[in-house]
Parts: sequence; structure tokens; C-alpha cells
Amino acid sequence: MEPDVAIVRGYVGSRGVRVSERVIHPGPSGVRVVVADDTEHVRRVVSDMLALDGFDVVGEAADGAEAVRLTVAREPHVVVMDLQMPVMDGIEATRQIRALRPAQQVVLYTAYLDAEVEREALAAGVTLCLGKVEGLPRLEQELARLTLAAARHR
Repeated sequence: MEPDVAIVRGYVGSRGVRVSERVIHPGPSGVRVVVADDTEHVRRVVSDMLALDGFDVVGEAADGAEAVRLTVAREPHVVVMDLQMPVMDGIEATRQIRALRPAQQVVLYTAYLDAEVEREALAAGVTLCLGKVEGLPRLEQELARLTLAAARHR
């Protein structure tokens, strides 16, 4: 199987420079995900980790307006949405996405999670709120749970 993406990471240790390589293959799960985060390295790490766990990342957005466009065009099962982004924040993007795709699952994945943000996000149509401090393994676990539950209801 040909790799889709090869990621090479290097670091300097006590014995000189070491390089590791990670190859990402297409996800067999068929679960399509759009990742929206204005910080490029966060967006890349989330996308790479989801791809390694078998999710099919069908788009990446750097702002809320781009997330709306990609979601309508790519029809993902789940959107992973940051809160604070330029052009349009994650809550307004979720409102617009849910107006166009009422059943769309959106996971708010943010560093700025508190009770007020969570209430506003849920009112806008967010399916689940997760703090980035909870980590990528928790995000991956919740995405798998959400998509499995959605598949059972079809």
C-alpha cells in the first residue's frame, strides 16, 4: 500500500540528531471528518492523529466561514471545531452548519471551555464539548462513540 503522507520528525538529543518517520495510510473506517482550527500546527496534529486512527479527514479549515463551506461541500460525519477563530467563531459556524445540515454532528474542541461556553455551544447545536486539555485520545474516543451511535440509528 502506498503511503498517503509521510511525516518526518527530528529532534536533537544527547547522541546527536535523531529522525523518526510516521506513515499515514487512508482510514478504513469510512468516517469522514472536517477539522477546523485557526492554529496550523494544532489543525495538522489533530488531522494526523485522526488519520492514524482510521478516520478519513476530508477537509481542514482555518476559520469558521471556511468550516461552513467545507462541511456543506464534503458532507463529513463529524466536524471538529475550535471556538476562537478569525472571520467567524466556532459557535456561529456551528449555527450556520446546523441551519444547512440539521443532523450534522459538531464537536467543539477548545482550550477555552467553561460552563458558559458549553451552554452557548450546546444551544447553537454542538453535539459535544471537549477541552483540549482532555487530549487527543479522548477526542478520538468520543468521535468513534458518536459515529457508532449515528450508524446504529440509520
